[in-house]
Amino acid sequence: MIKRMVQLFFVVIGVVLGYAFAPALFAHVFSLKGVPFQFKWFGAILGGSVFLLGTTWLVNYLTTLIKWLEEHIQKMSLADLLGGTIGMVIGLLVAYLLEPEIHVIPVVGLALQFFVGVLFAYLGLRIGFTKREDLVSLFAGKLGSRDKEKDKDKDKDKDKRSGFRVGEAKLLDTSVIIDGRIADLVQTGFLDGVLVIPSFVLEELQHIADSSDVLKRNRGRRGLDVLNRIQKELKVKVQVLEIDFEDIQEVDSKLVRLAKQVAGKVVTNDFNLNKVCELQGVQVLNINDLANALKPIVLPGEELSVQVIKDGKEYNQGVAYLDDGTMIVIEGGREYIGGKVDVLVTSVLQTSAGRMIFAKPKLLERAL
Repeated sequence: MIKRMVQLFFVVIGVVLGYAFAPALFAHVFSLKGVPFQFKWFGAILGGSVFLLGTTWLVNYLTTLIKWLEEHIQKMSLADLLGGTIGMVIGLLVAYLLEPEIHVIPVVGLALQFFVGVLFAYLGLRIGFTKREDLVSLFAGKLGSRDKEKDKDKDKDKDKRSGFRVGEAKLLDTSVIIDGRIADLVQTGFLDGVLVIPSFVLEELQHIADSSDVLKRNRGRRGLDVLNRIQKELKVKVQVLEIDFEDIQEVDSKLVRLAKQVAGKVVTNDFNLNKVCELQGVQVLNINDLANALKPIVLPGEELSVQVIKDGKEYNQGVAYLDDGTMIVIEGGREYIGGKVDVLVTSVLQTSAGRMIFAKPKLLERAL
């Protein structure tokens, strides 16, 4: 369809030119004093035919160019298209106002006039496209209010000193890095924002990894491996923050102060650090709290079948564990150590350190 329209355009141009100039050309060639009326129509047909045959390559080129423009315009949003159009119209208007001054320039005036028109149209198009949001807001009468709202949001959401948005920084402490579950949590996508590793936490982790104690050394190396995995394998922003507080010795205290300074949250599984953060008014993301919240809910009166592993702290107690690691303290369960027993849940104790279930053997309940 586009190709037919382009061909029709050139045919019309050829017909008009042939109708206008062919009779005079025939009169000059054949030395005629008068040009018959039929020559005008013959010239029109001849001009249309010549243009149709002679512009075949140009028709194909223009058709390809128009299709390319059509595809790009369809991909543009309405705001982009409107902004670019407004800018181009303004540029052409400026060029038109300059036309009288440029036209009087001798020799190059006409060429310079064309060049200035194209230049201002292009500049208007580029500026209009770049500032499309401002142009649309200006015509809608909302430019001032939009800028005020933008500045207000920036002041509200971003701490100028730290460069982090409020709550964006998640500060990792040593214990949660060594624990390793943070990597799995990040991989699931439940933890967003920026994972911040303070330099003093990294130093403590390196000291643990260099310890002479085998257990500590293994824990430190595991923590370094976890950080490596988070940085290289997982799609999350990790930032090592070079900062220290010389007046504070304890790493946990430094972490609390840094969290206040950057308006961030502390990610930990340390029970004591959790309490200190709560007292200092710092938000905490406790991995243990999350794990406990995801454990199956056990209610008093439910029956469980467990294997008693060892004796408890109190007299005649036995201790068993669920698959998720929850401890079950069984009153009168000492005699069942090494074997399985059906128990009835009597109470559940939930703390940040974990969940404990208290139960008693089902056989003992029946005897009572």
